[in-house]
Amino acid sequence: MKSGVFSILKARFLINDDAVKNWRFIVFIILLAILMIANTQRYEQKVFEIAKLNNEVKELRSEFVDRRSELMKLKMESTISDKMLEKQIFPSTVPPVKIEVKKEEEKSFFKRIWQ
Repeated sequence: MKSGVFSILKARFLINDDAVKNWRFIVFIILLAILMIANTQRYEQKVFEIAKLNNEVKELRSEFVDRRSELMKLKMESTISDKMLEKQIFPSTVPPVKIEVKKEEEKSFFKRIWQ
């Protein structure tokens, strides 16, 4: 048992006659580790990008709500009348009247000929 542990500690499995098989396996493991590290790093970059975009969406949504409330305030009749009073334009005292336009009937071809 002691000789087995000492041979592992001295890395004799790397310099023996059948060490080529061991080296191939070690290189394979190293390549897998590199791939795993690269994949993890790309995953973390995407997570950070998603978090950044979520924050930007929240900011834009809050800005949209603020602008919409400002617009609602500006569209109110009292706000508009106040702004018009500054320019000496007063609201009308006469209510509006609906104008109805009657469309003439189009006459058929034969009725136009006989006229």
